[in-house]
Amino acid sequence: MKELVVLSGKGGTGKTSVLAALAVVAGDREAAEPAADAPRRGASQNAETGRPGLVLADADVDAADLHLITRPEVEQSHEFISGFEAVIDPAACWACGRCQQVCRFDAVRSLPRDKPHESGQELVYQVDPAACEGCGRCLGACQFRAISREPRMCGHWFVSRTRMGWMVHAALKPGGENSGKLVRLVRQEARRKAKLLDLPLLITDGPPGIGCPAIATLGGADLALMVCEPSPSARHDLLGVLDLAEHFGVPVVVCINRWDLNPSAADELETELGSRGVDVIGRIGYDRSFTEAQMQRLAVTELDGAAESTRALRRMWAILEERLQ
Repeated sequence: MKELVVLSGKGGTGKTSVLAALAVVAGDREAAEPAADAPRRGASQNAETGRPGLVLADADVDAADLHLITRPEVEQSHEFISGFEAVIDPAACWACGRCQQVCRFDAVRSLPRDKPHESGQELVYQVDPAACEGCGRCLGACQFRAISREPRMCGHWFVSRTRMGWMVHAALKPGGENSGKLVRLVRQEARRKAKLLDLPLLITDGPPGIGCPAIATLGGADLALMVCEPSPSARHDLLGVLDLAEHFGVPVVVCINRWDLNPSAADELETELGSRGVDVIGRIGYDRSFTEAQMQRLAVTELDGAAESTRALRRMWAILEERLQ
């Protein structure tokens, strides 16, 4: 099995749209031709038998959006547990306030009691889970042992069917942390699914930037496709991701999206990348069909009237397929 990771230096470069379009092209090329008398079936039905020959993983767990295009049908849902949070038992709390005094994160709040307590106190203390860092300092400060440290549920991860094949994706709760750990989990489960079904290809939608989630996405990938646009900020951030990929020894190719918005900047970027030994394998012009496809929850390669972009993406996939081999 080979893994292609699609990344970008900054958000808004069209990374997920390009990935979804390439997944459709890859599925078309990988799918075996049915017999002449066999009924035609969609990609989601073929996924069980190993076609279209790929698994998708959405590792951009902080701002997941690949599901908006793939429209997954969730088969499995699992809680993502990471870290701890403090919980105060109101029946055991004598409202001494010591926990609030020692908390450095202002996570402890005082509230009126719903019913009288033997302590005679009209207040009870409660932990705000969004502010709690799970350090446990309040546990040692509470002489009444009213505080416990419980595992924190930060979100969910899913295994789903899509018309493009199986997909492993996730969603963090608002304020949820440890997205790097969740990215690793998503990739592990996607790899496991691909190996279980003996599928040859995993395409992973990574997060923008060079932070912990990007690091968790890049390690161990066979090839990285960087999607960039011809703007100063995109160029600057792209160079950072290239350094990160070089550190992990992952080969990189680049796609310049919306190149015709600034052709001279696109030319300069391609020249600079060439001096670093990085190939630009495709240019995609500004095309309103991408927006139209998004509104219909489709990839642009599934949309009629996007012939030019579709041809560019098919040429790109042919190169990517060769590089992956």
